[in-house]
Amino acid sequence: MGAIRERRAFRLNGFLAVLLVIGLFIWGGLNFYDFIRAALEQRYLWGKLAWAVGSWLLAFLSFSGFFVVQPNESRVLVFLGRYTGTVRFAGFHWANPFASKERLSLRVRNFNSERLKVNDAQGNPIEIAAVVVWRVVDTAKALFDVENYDNFVAIQSETAIRAIASRYPYDAHEGEESLRGDPDGISRALQQELQTRLEVAGVEVLETRLTHLAYAPEIAQAMLRRQQAQAVIAARQKIVEGAVGMVKQALDQLRAEGVVELDEERKAAMVNNLLVALVSESEAQPVLNTGTLY
Repeated sequence: MGAIRERRAFRLNGFLAVLLVIGLFIWGGLNFYDFIRAALEQRYLWGKLAWAVGSWLLAFLSFSGFFVVQPNESRVLVFLGRYTGTVRFAGFHWANPFASKERLSLRVRNFNSERLKVNDAQGNPIEIAAVVVWRVVDTAKALFDVENYDNFVAIQSETAIRAIASRYPYDAHEGEESLRGDPDGISRALQQELQTRLEVAGVEVLETRLTHLAYAPEIAQAMLRRQQAQAVIAARQKIVEGAVGMVKQALDQLRAEGVVELDEERKAAMVNNLLVALVSESEAQPVLNTGTLY
């Protein structure tokens, strides 16, 4: 047997059904009046009595068929163990009075996960949490294909968060995907992962977003020092690249304008002085040279 899919249930406008029920009461009253009038004349019209009792009984039974659907709500109808359809339209309705009418919300909901401890792609323990925005789009799947769709969303959300966290490193070099460096990409990947898992429950994932991301406490200090060291190295590389470019530009400009002719040894000395002045963290101390290099 295939998965149950949502379909529209048969229903009547509730106000129209009220008129029909009132009509049944009136019809039953008229038949009963005819029966009593005939009985007073010693004539017993049992058919009239049967019509009267049947009409009243049917009218009384019809009362259980009335129900109200609020905005962003639905009613799932089940008759004798069979799913007969879903009513999504807000308003006053009448449907099969013998069918159960399960209320199910179609409103947008949030699921905030707990802080989960998991290893990232590099094996580092991290703490991660996320918020999932979702809603039910197929009421039949939500009620009949899973035991409890609220718990199903919660469990599958945490499972998807763990899967995504173990697929990417916490941090990476520039241009590489990481949990910290590409939050938008990670959110999209988490949404796709979760949508695949929740399809069976008739749930649509509207948005996912990481709400907490940090190294586990036992390695947080060590990782902070490593990040600081990496930042220092990266900064030094940028400084050296800039200093080399400036030195090259200075030598090219001196040669182009013919200010001075430098041999290789003088170029090396000048490069050394300029690099020291540009790269050094402390201010350079000028030294006056009154002689020559030789």
